[in-house]
Amino acid sequence: MTTDAGDRNFDHEFLTLHEFVDAARDRLDDNGWDYLVGGTETETTLKRNRAALDAVALRPRVLVDVSELDATASFLGRDVRLPIMLAPVGGLETFDPEGAVAVGRAARDGGVAIMTSSVSPCPKPDVRAAAGDSPAVFQLYVRGFGRFIEDEVEAAIEAGFDAFAFTVDTAVYSRRERDIVKRFDKPWRAFVNAESVRAQAALSWKDIERIRKAYDIPLMLKGIGTAEDAKMAVDHGINAVYVSNHGGRQLDHGLGSAAVLHQVAQAVGDHAQVIMDGGISRGTDVIKALALGADMVGIGRLYCYALTVGGSAGVVRALEILENEIHSAMGLLGVSRLSDLTPDHLAHGAPLMDEPGVHSAFPLTRV
Repeated sequence: MTTDAGDRNFDHEFLTLHEFVDAARDRLDDNGWDYLVGGTETETTLKRNRAALDAVALRPRVLVDVSELDATASFLGRDVRLPIMLAPVGGLETFDPEGAVAVGRAARDGGVAIMTSSVSPCPKPDVRAAAGDSPAVFQLYVRGFGRFIEDEVEAAIEAGFDAFAFTVDTAVYSRRERDIVKRFDKPWRAFVNAESVRAQAALSWKDIERIRKAYDIPLMLKGIGTAEDAKMAVDHGINAVYVSNHGGRQLDHGLGSAAVLHQVAQAVGDHAQVIMDGGISRGTDVIKALALGADMVGIGRLYCYALTVGGSAGVVRALEILENEIHSAMGLLGVSRLSDLTPDHLAHGAPLMDEPGVHSAFPLTRV
Protein backbone atom coordinates (compact mmCIF):
# COMPACT_ATOMS: atom_id res chain seq x y z
CA MET A 1 0.00 0.00 0.00
CA THR A 2 2.96 2.31 0.50
CA THR A 3 5.51 3.50 -2.03
CA ASP A 4 9.13 4.21 -1.24
CA ALA A 5 9.61 7.57 0.50
CA GLY A 6 12.35 8.44 -1.96
CA ASP A 7 13.25 12.13 -1.89
CA ARG A 8 9.92 13.33 -0.50
CA ASN A 9 10.20 16.31 1.82
CA PHE A 10 8.17 15.13 4.80
CA ASP A 11 9.07 18.28 6.76
CA HIS A 12 7.05 20.28 4.26
CA GLU A 13 4.46 17.66 3.29
CA PHE A 14 3.29 16.95 6.85
CA LEU A 15 3.07 19.75 9.39
CA THR A 16 0.29 18.29 11.55
CA LEU A 17 -0.62 14.80 12.69
CA HIS A 18 -4.10 14.87 11.19
CA GLU A 19 -2.58 15.22 7.71
CA PHE A 20 -1.28 11.66 8.09
CA VAL A 21 -4.80 10.48 8.90
CA ASP A 22 -6.26 12.05 5.76
CA ALA A 23 -3.44 10.77 3.56
CA ALA A 24 -3.73 7.24 4.96
CA ARG A 25 -7.48 7.16 4.24
CA ASP A 26 -6.77 8.08 0.63
CA ARG A 27 -4.36 5.16 0.27
CA LEU A 28 -6.08 2.35 2.14
CA ASP A 29 -9.02 0.34 0.82
CA ASP A 30 -12.08 -0.13 3.02
CA ASN A 31 -10.82 -3.42 4.47
CA GLY A 32 -7.48 -1.98 5.53
CA TRP A 33 -9.02 1.23 6.83
CA ASP A 34 -11.72 -0.41 8.90
CA TYR A 35 -9.25 -2.89 10.35
CA LEU A 36 -7.06 0.01 11.43
CA VAL A 37 -9.65 2.36 12.91
CA GLY A 38 -12.33 -0.05 14.13
CA GLY A 39 -13.12 -1.60 17.48
CA THR A 40 -15.28 -4.44 18.66
CA GLU A 41 -19.09 -4.64 18.52
CA THR A 42 -20.48 -1.22 19.56
CA GLU A 43 -16.97 0.29 19.71
CA THR A 44 -17.81 1.68 23.14
CA THR A 45 -14.42 0.89 24.65
CA LEU A 46 -12.70 2.56 21.70
CA LYS A 47 -14.73 5.74 22.29
CA ARG A 48 -14.13 5.59 26.04
CA ASN A 49 -10.38 5.55 25.44
CA ARG A 50 -10.73 8.98 23.92
CA ALA A 51 -13.36 10.16 26.41
CA ALA A 52 -11.15 9.20 29.37
CA LEU A 53 -8.32 11.33 28.03
CA ASP A 54 -10.59 14.24 27.15
CA ALA A 55 -12.12 14.25 30.65
CA VAL A 56 -8.71 15.15 32.06
CA ALA A 57 -7.79 18.84 31.86
CA LEU A 58 -4.36 20.38 32.33
CA ARG A 59 -3.45 22.84 35.12
CA PRO A 60 -0.65 25.16 33.98
CA ARG A 61 1.91 26.76 36.29
CA VAL A 62 3.48 30.02 35.17
CA LEU A 63 6.72 31.98 35.70
CA VAL A 64 8.78 28.82 35.60
CA ASP A 65 12.03 28.73 33.63
CA VAL A 66 11.23 26.48 30.68
CA SER A 67 13.95 27.77 28.37
CA GLU A 68 15.32 24.24 28.15
CA LEU A 69 12.89 21.36 27.69
CA ASP A 70 13.82 17.70 28.16
CA ALA A 71 11.36 15.04 26.99
CA THR A 72 13.81 12.14 27.15
CA ALA A 73 13.12 9.05 29.20
CA SER A 74 14.67 5.74 30.23
CA PHE A 75 13.23 2.34 29.38
CA LEU A 76 14.78 -1.06 30.03
CA GLY A 77 17.97 0.70 31.06
CA ARG A 78 18.26 2.59 27.78
CA ASP A 79 17.78 6.28 27.05
CA VAL A 80 15.05 7.16 24.57
CA ARG A 81 14.35 10.47 22.86
CA LEU A 82 10.68 10.32 23.86
CA PRO A 83 8.70 8.17 26.33
CA ILE A 84 7.03 6.51 23.36
CA MET A 85 6.70 2.88 22.36
CA LEU A 86 5.59 1.81 18.89
CA ALA A 87 2.99 -0.72 19.97
CA PRO A 88 2.56 -4.18 18.43
CA VAL A 89 0.16 -4.17 15.49
CA GLY A 90 -0.86 -7.22 13.47
CA GLY A 91 -0.95 -7.02 9.70
CA LEU A 92 1.60 -4.24 9.36
CA GLU A 93 2.19 -5.41 5.79
CA THR A 94 -1.21 -3.87 5.01
CA PHE A 95 0.37 -0.48 5.62
CA ASP A 96 3.92 -1.02 4.36
CA PRO A 97 5.39 -4.05 2.56
CA GLU A 98 8.37 -4.13 4.93
CA GLY A 99 6.04 -4.46 7.90
CA ALA A 100 7.71 -4.75 11.30
CA VAL A 101 11.18 -4.16 9.83
CA ALA A 102 10.09 -0.68 8.69
CA VAL A 103 8.67 0.00 12.14
CA GLY A 104 11.90 -1.18 13.76
CA ARG A 105 13.87 1.22 11.56
CA ALA A 106 11.49 4.02 12.53
CA ALA A 107 12.06 3.26 16.22
CA ARG A 108 15.82 3.45 15.66
CA ASP A 109 15.72 6.68 13.67
CA GLY A 110 13.07 8.26 15.88
CA GLY A 111 14.78 7.35 19.13
CA VAL A 112 11.84 5.48 20.65
CA ALA A 113 11.07 1.94 21.82
CA ILE A 114 9.29 -0.79 19.87
CA MET A 115 7.20 -3.79 20.80
CA THR A 116 6.83 -6.11 17.84
CA SER A 117 3.98 -8.60 17.42
CA SER A 118 4.38 -12.34 17.05
CA VAL A 119 1.82 -12.06 14.25
CA SER A 120 4.48 -10.40 12.10
CA PRO A 121 5.94 -12.64 9.40
CA CYS A 122 9.25 -10.78 9.60
CA PRO A 123 12.03 -12.87 11.17
CA LYS A 124 12.78 -11.84 14.74
CA PRO A 125 16.48 -11.10 14.09
CA ASP A 126 15.60 -8.81 11.18
CA VAL A 127 13.22 -6.72 13.29
CA ARG A 128 15.65 -6.54 16.18
CA ALA A 129 18.49 -5.51 13.90
CA ALA A 130 16.37 -2.82 12.28
CA ALA A 131 15.63 -1.28 15.68
CA GLY A 132 19.33 -0.72 16.34
CA ASP A 133 20.02 0.68 19.81
CA SER A 134 16.36 1.34 20.57
CA PRO A 135 14.75 -0.82 23.26
CA ALA A 136 12.93 -3.68 21.56
CA VAL A 137 10.32 -5.99 23.09
CA PHE A 138 8.87 -9.13 21.53
CA GLN A 139 5.15 -9.68 22.16
CA LEU A 140 3.53 -13.11 22.06
CA TYR A 141 0.11 -14.49 21.27
CA VAL A 142 0.13 -18.06 22.55
CA ARG A 143 -0.78 -20.38 19.66
CA GLY A 144 0.19 -23.81 20.91
CA PHE A 145 0.84 -26.14 23.83
CA GLY A 146 3.91 -28.08 24.89
CA ARG A 147 7.06 -26.03 24.43
CA PHE A 148 5.41 -23.37 22.30
CA ILE A 149 6.00 -20.54 24.78
CA GLU A 150 9.52 -21.69 25.70
CA ASP A 151 10.52 -21.88 22.04
CA GLU A 152 9.27 -18.34 21.45
CA VAL A 153 11.06 -16.95 24.50
CA GLU A 154 14.32 -18.62 23.54
CA ALA A 155 14.05 -17.35 19.96
CA ALA A 156 13.43 -13.81 21.19
CA ILE A 157 16.44 -13.99 23.50
CA GLU A 158 18.62 -15.36 20.71
CA ALA A 159 17.47 -12.55 18.40
CA GLY A 160 18.56 -9.99 20.98
CA PHE A 161 15.25 -8.61 22.20
CA ASP A 162 15.48 -6.69 25.45
CA ALA A 163 12.24 -7.98 26.96
CA PHE A 164 9.40 -10.42 26.35
CA ALA A 165 5.71 -9.56 26.59
CA PHE A 166 2.59 -11.68 26.85
CA THR A 167 -0.64 -10.20 25.53
CA VAL A 168 -3.20 -11.22 28.15
CA ASP A 169 -6.45 -9.60 26.98
CA THR A 170 -7.15 -12.00 24.10
CA ALA A 171 -8.36 -15.15 25.86
CA VAL A 172 -11.27 -14.97 23.42
CA TYR A 173 -11.04 -13.25 20.05
CA SER A 174 -13.58 -10.45 19.85
CA ARG A 175 -16.31 -9.76 17.32
CA ARG A 176 -15.03 -6.92 15.16
CA GLU A 177 -18.13 -6.16 13.20
CA ARG A 178 -16.54 -3.82 10.66
CA ASP A 179 -14.66 -6.88 9.40
CA ILE A 180 -17.53 -9.31 9.87
CA VAL A 181 -20.10 -7.39 7.83
CA LYS A 182 -17.67 -7.17 4.89
CA ARG A 183 -16.74 -10.88 5.29
CA PHE A 184 -13.13 -9.72 5.53
CA ASP A 185 -10.81 -12.53 6.64
CA LYS A 186 -7.52 -11.03 7.74
CA PRO A 187 -4.74 -12.98 5.98
CA TRP A 188 -2.47 -12.83 9.04
CA ARG A 189 -5.02 -14.92 10.96
CA ALA A 190 -4.68 -17.84 8.57
CA PHE A 191 -2.68 -19.79 11.16
CA VAL A 192 -5.48 -19.56 13.76
CA ASN A 193 -7.17 -22.92 14.34
CA ALA A 194 -9.02 -24.72 17.12
CA GLU A 195 -5.82 -25.62 18.95
CA SER A 196 -4.37 -22.11 18.79
CA VAL A 197 -7.62 -20.61 20.04
CA ARG A 198 -7.67 -23.08 22.94
CA ALA A 199 -4.00 -22.40 23.75
CA GLN A 200 -4.54 -18.67 24.07
CA ALA A 201 -7.62 -19.25 26.23
CA ALA A 202 -5.64 -21.59 28.49
CA LEU A 203 -2.87 -19.08 29.27
CA SER A 204 -2.76 -18.55 33.04
CA TRP A 205 -0.69 -17.18 35.91
CA LYS A 206 0.93 -20.62 36.19
CA ASP A 207 2.48 -20.12 32.75
CA ILE A 208 3.75 -16.69 33.71
CA GLU A 209 5.28 -18.06 36.88
CA ARG A 210 6.93 -20.92 34.97
CA ILE A 211 8.53 -18.59 32.42
CA ARG A 212 9.56 -16.08 35.06
CA LYS A 213 11.51 -18.78 36.89
CA ALA A 214 13.03 -20.36 33.79
CA TYR A 215 14.41 -17.35 31.89
CA ASP A 216 16.47 -14.29 32.73
CA ILE A 217 14.73 -11.73 30.53
CA PRO A 218 12.47 -8.86 31.62
CA LEU A 219 8.81 -9.89 31.35
CA MET A 220 5.81 -7.70 30.56
CA LEU A 221 2.07 -8.27 30.56
CA LYS A 222 0.12 -6.30 27.96
CA GLY A 223 -3.60 -5.91 28.47
CA ILE A 224 -3.86 -5.12 32.19
CA GLY A 225 -7.01 -3.17 33.04
CA THR A 226 -7.42 -3.39 36.81
CA ALA A 227 -5.38 -2.66 39.92
CA GLU A 228 -6.05 -6.22 41.10
CA ASP A 229 -4.33 -7.78 38.10
CA ALA A 230 -1.53 -5.22 38.27
CA LYS A 231 -0.85 -6.26 41.86
CA MET A 232 -0.81 -9.93 40.85
CA ALA A 233 1.62 -9.09 38.06
CA VAL A 234 4.18 -7.53 40.38
CA ASP A 235 3.66 -10.38 42.84
CA HIS A 236 4.75 -12.67 40.00
CA GLY A 237 7.88 -10.63 39.37
CA ILE A 238 6.70 -8.89 36.19
CA ASN A 239 9.02 -6.06 35.17
CA ALA A 240 6.51 -3.92 33.27
CA VAL A 241 2.73 -3.69 33.41
CA TYR A 242 1.13 -2.55 30.17
CA VAL A 243 -2.28 -0.90 30.63
CA SER A 244 -4.25 -1.54 27.45
CA ASN A 245 -7.63 -2.63 26.17
CA HIS A 246 -6.27 -3.50 22.73
CA GLY A 247 -7.34 -0.14 21.35
CA GLY A 248 -10.97 -0.96 22.09
CA ARG A 249 -10.73 -4.09 19.96
CA GLN A 250 -11.34 -6.79 22.56
CA LEU A 251 -13.83 -6.38 25.43
CA ASP A 252 -16.69 -4.05 24.53
CA HIS A 253 -18.06 -1.68 27.19
CA GLY A 254 -14.79 -1.50 29.06
CA LEU A 255 -13.30 1.58 30.67
CA GLY A 256 -10.85 3.79 28.82
CA SER A 257 -7.20 3.12 29.58
CA ALA A 258 -6.67 6.58 31.06
CA ALA A 259 -9.56 5.96 33.46
CA VAL A 260 -7.79 3.01 35.10
CA LEU A 261 -4.17 4.10 34.69
CA HIS A 262 -3.72 5.90 38.02
CA GLN A 263 -5.15 2.98 40.01
CA VAL A 264 -2.86 0.55 38.21
CA ALA A 265 0.17 2.78 38.74
CA GLN A 266 -0.58 3.01 42.45
CA ALA A 267 -0.91 -0.77 42.69
CA VAL A 268 2.41 -1.27 40.89
CA GLY A 269 4.30 1.36 42.87
CA ASP A 270 8.05 1.14 42.35
CA HIS A 271 7.99 -2.59 41.62
CA ALA A 272 7.64 -2.33 37.84
CA GLN A 273 7.45 0.16 35.01
CA VAL A 274 4.04 1.12 33.67
CA ILE A 275 3.18 1.44 29.99
CA MET A 276 -0.16 2.69 28.70
CA ASP A 277 -1.91 2.89 25.35
CA GLY A 278 -5.44 3.58 24.21
CA GLY A 279 -6.52 6.63 22.22
CA ILE A 280 -3.14 8.40 22.34
CA SER A 281 -3.25 10.92 19.50
CA ARG A 282 -1.60 14.11 20.75
CA GLY A 283 1.35 15.34 22.75
CA THR A 284 -1.06 16.45 25.47
CA ASP A 285 -2.29 12.84 25.69
CA VAL A 286 1.26 11.71 26.40
CA ILE A 287 1.61 14.38 29.07
CA LYS A 288 -1.64 13.29 30.74
CA ALA A 289 -0.62 9.62 30.73
CA LEU A 290 2.72 10.39 32.34
CA ALA A 291 1.11 12.58 34.99
CA LEU A 292 -1.31 9.73 35.73
CA GLY A 293 1.58 7.39 36.45
CA ALA A 294 2.79 5.90 33.16
CA ASP A 295 6.50 5.63 32.44
CA MET A 296 5.99 4.98 28.74
CA VAL A 297 3.11 5.57 26.33
CA GLY A 298 2.27 3.28 23.42
CA ILE A 299 0.96 4.46 20.07
CA GLY A 300 -0.54 2.17 17.43
CA ARG A 301 -3.01 3.68 15.00
CA LEU A 302 -1.10 6.96 15.00
CA TYR A 303 2.10 5.49 13.63
CA CYS A 304 0.21 3.22 11.22
CA TYR A 305 -1.23 6.26 9.44
CA ALA A 306 2.29 7.60 8.96
CA LEU A 307 3.63 4.17 7.98
CA THR A 308 0.97 3.92 5.29
CA VAL A 309 1.91 7.15 3.57
CA GLY A 310 5.65 7.28 4.15
CA GLY A 311 7.09 4.05 5.48
CA SER A 312 9.65 4.36 8.25
CA ALA A 313 10.48 7.94 7.24
CA GLY A 314 6.83 8.85 7.62
CA VAL A 315 6.75 7.41 11.13
CA VAL A 316 9.85 9.38 12.09
CA ARG A 317 8.19 12.56 10.82
CA ALA A 318 5.07 11.82 12.88
CA LEU A 319 7.27 11.33 15.93
CA GLU A 320 8.92 14.68 15.29
CA ILE A 321 5.54 16.40 15.24
CA LEU A 322 4.50 14.53 18.37
CA GLU A 323 7.72 15.64 20.05
CA ASN A 324 6.93 19.23 19.13
CA GLU A 325 3.47 18.90 20.68
CA ILE A 326 4.97 17.39 23.86
CA HIS A 327 7.49 20.22 24.14
CA SER A 328 4.75 22.79 23.63
CA ALA A 329 2.59 21.27 26.36
CA MET A 330 5.53 21.02 28.73
CA GLY A 331 6.50 24.66 28.30
CA LEU A 332 2.96 25.93 28.72
CA LEU A 333 2.47 23.74 31.81
CA GLY A 334 5.62 25.12 33.39
CA VAL A 335 7.44 21.77 33.25
CA SER A 336 10.99 21.56 31.96
CA ARG A 337 11.43 17.81 32.51
CA LEU A 338 8.92 14.99 32.26
CA SER A 339 9.91 13.82 35.73
CA ASP A 340 8.42 17.06 37.08
CA LEU A 341 4.92 16.02 36.01
CA THR A 342 2.59 15.11 38.88
CA PRO A 343 -1.14 14.48 39.35
CA ASP A 344 -1.33 18.12 40.51
CA HIS A 345 -0.98 19.12 36.86
CA LEU A 346 -4.31 17.45 36.14
CA ALA A 347 -7.95 18.30 36.79
CA HIS A 348 -10.49 15.50 36.45
CA GLY A 349 -14.07 15.62 35.28
CA ALA A 350 -13.60 18.21 32.55
CA PRO A 351 -16.61 18.49 30.22
CA LEU A 352 -16.25 16.80 26.84
CA MET A 353 -16.24 19.32 24.02
CA ASP A 354 -16.64 16.83 21.16
CA GLU A 355 -18.23 13.43 20.68
CA PRO A 356 -15.38 11.01 21.47
CA GLY A 357 -14.18 8.81 18.65
CA VAL A 358 -11.09 7.40 17.06
CA HIS A 359 -10.37 10.71 15.32
CA SER A 360 -12.03 13.22 17.65
CA ALA A 361 -8.60 14.54 18.65
CA PHE A 362 -8.24 15.80 15.08
CA PRO A 363 -11.10 18.25 14.43
CA LEU A 364 -9.62 19.31 11.10
CA THR A 365 -9.40 15.85 9.59
CA ARG A 366 -11.55 14.99 6.56
CA VAL A 367 -12.43 11.46 7.76
